[in-house]
Amino acid sequence: MPLRHGQKFYCQLLLDQHRYMLVDEMAKQQGKRTTSLLREMVYSALEKALPLSEYRAAEAADNAGWADSVKRRVQGRQRSKQDGSDTAQDS
Repeated sequence: MPLRHGQKFYCQLLLDQHRYMLVDEMAKQQGKRTTSLLREMVYSALEKALPLSEYRAAEAADNAGWADSVKRRVQGRQRSKQDGSDTAQDS
């Protein structure tokens, strides 16, 4: 069962040594982390395997979730700054 990590799911992937080394080398050549390249490969395979409308709908929902997460983070920081300035004024 995958674990939740914010808006994403964390899942363990076991690869055989030599094929992992191929991906690792590709990632280094592209200046990317191996996990990032693997994620891009999975997304690319999904896009090819599914009807485009289905993939695009999932992609749009993921992007909307990310935008909402960023918005809430910014709002939280703004509240934190306001609370900090309110505390400083009370002193």
